[in-house]
Amino acid sequence: MNKKIVTLDEFIIKSQKGHDDATGSLSRLLRDIGIASKIINREVNKAGLVNILGVEGSENSTGDMVQKLDIFANEKIIECLSMSGECAAIVSEENEDIIKLPSVNGKKAQYVLVMDPLDGSSNIDVNVSVGTIFGIYKRKSDASGEIELEDCIQTGLDLVASGYVLYGTSTILVYTTGSGVNGFTLDPSIGEFCLSHSDMKIPAAGNYYSVNQGYYLKFDLEMRRYIDHCSDLNLRLRYIGSMVSDIHRILFQGGIFLYPNTRKYPHGKLRLLYECNPMAMIVEQAGGKAITCGLERILAIPVTNIHQKATIAIGSPDMVDEMQKFVERYSAVNA
Repeated sequence: MNKKIVTLDEFIIKSQKGHDDATGSLSRLLRDIGIASKIINREVNKAGLVNILGVEGSENSTGDMVQKLDIFANEKIIECLSMSGECAAIVSEENEDIIKLPSVNGKKAQYVLVMDPLDGSSNIDVNVSVGTIFGIYKRKSDASGEIELEDCIQTGLDLVASGYVLYGTSTILVYTTGSGVNGFTLDPSIGEFCLSHSDMKIPAAGNYYSVNQGYYLKFDLEMRRYIDHCSDLNLRLRYIGSMVSDIHRILFQGGIFLYPNTRKYPHGKLRLLYECNPMAMIVEQAGGKAITCGLERILAIPVTNIHQKATIAIGSPDMVDEMQKFVERYSAVNA
């Protein structure tokens, strides 16, 4: 007997029915993100055929070189969310300031989207996986008034939904609203995301560690010792240069992803609001852990700036706990 296909839209609507106070606004917003990601997927897959490959020539707000496809993905998500009126504002890696969206048909938008529209986009030129990361907050200010900075710099604990889209050999959208993690694979024959991975759980430990080992000598002593430990255990080093791709693998096979501070980036390089927090929510919901290399829980860190940076150690719970012991041991020696 054939298993019934459950589309992303069907799953979202069914999940909404489990909440008595649901208005459908969050559901529509999630479906808008699904539509935008289909369009981005189409462009990613034909990127070698059109003139959107390579560097655009400017730097974004955080100092990274902007890729042409970054611009496309950023504009497409903003465009899709502007049309429905469910989102009041967007914070993007590609924009210096908050993007305030106009009201649509008098709707009082309740949500703020934070995003990295195309994580790992420099990989596009060599046909390696990239992804979109997003998080959704409910605004705190009166929905009839102007959006405020405080609506956009809430902690990860305040997230109402988080997700990512991985544009790889197949395209998969993974998201959580705080009740487990589910994955949907895009079926190009029907143009729909279909439920393929329900109630995802991360293994307690794994055989992989993911870190840019080229910076090894620039890491603190405790991080170098932990990496040595991973090597001594013959764990497999896998580092793609796309946070989405690396953490997606770890969700399925177990492992740990590390992005420590270096001398050049003493506070880390990844952005807390729209990279670390959404991925931390997903991993925690799947049974994993996410902390900084200073041992703070990622989701509990106060956000003071929309482009604030953080270090991160995220993945299988036993491996994150083990990393924590190395930090406690060697940072005390180094103090």
